[in-house]
Amino acid sequence: MRLITKSQCSKYLLGSFALLPLLISATSHAEEKLQEVLNRGYLIVGTGSTNAPWHFKDKNNNLVGFDIDMAKLVAKGLFDDETKIKFVDQSGDARIPNLVTNKVDLSCQFMTVTPSRAQQVGFTIPYYREGVGLLLMNKSQYADYDALKDAGDDVVVAVLQNVYAEEMVHAALPKAKVDQYESVALMYQALNSGRADAAATDQSSLRWYMVQNPGRYKDSGYAWMPQSYSCAVKKGDQEWLNFVNVVFHEAMTGVDFGAYAQSFEQWFGVELPMPKTGFPVEYK
Repeated sequence: MRLITKSQCSKYLLGSFALLPLLISATSHAEEKLQEVLNRGYLIVGTGSTNAPWHFKDKNNNLVGFDIDMAKLVAKGLFDDETKIKFVDQSGDARIPNLVTNKVDLSCQFMTVTPSRAQQVGFTIPYYREGVGLLLMNKSQYADYDALKDAGDDVVVAVLQNVYAEEMVHAALPKAKVDQYESVALMYQALNSGRADAAATDQSSLRWYMVQNPGRYKDSGYAWMPQSYSCAVKKGDQEWLNFVNVVFHEAMTGVDFGAYAQSFEQWFGVELPMPKTGFPVEYK
């Protein structure tokens, strides 16, 4: 056992006390974002403006979409007024830099959660789970995913051109023929003309396309390659992150479920079941 002298002990104590202001400063800095936003009187959110149904301009040039509605929920939670918000139009590669440099308080831009990104930002709880789906014509000879799979190499699937496109389709339909197209418009054109039996695309895009064209298309009923979408805050702002998480959690399971469900149905055409009362289902 090593003994220290009274003099050495005093030096250690003085050194610890000298660090206290730095520790207090770091702690207060990490906890001050919520109060900063409240004091400012409005929320600053980074998002996009060209990707329906997530964030895009409507015919009146208003910014709308599911991401926009999620951001408005946070503004409502802060100020009881969803209009107290300023949107910063940003590119996808600016989502993290704008948080790090304090240009925005929150990024809501269909951001996929990955471990590498989680080292750079603080992710909120997911507000949507994306995946790949198969869009069919409503009058297709194939009733659903099982019928497509049973048809084997008789099935032609249209997909947006990508280095992983064939691998992606074959993960769901191993024997299907894969036709790649340079644009989404050409992909849907192939489906509409009968050159393709199905179109493989993001589940959210599939649902939005069905909303825009009621009665013309149907979902095969199968989705794969899941990925979580979350908003993000600057890393280290734990109090701020906790607040946004409360907003999203209660929107999906509690007091603001009506607003979340209405938005979900508007953009994806899906009516969500009411959360069960009693024991919280998320803890089962």
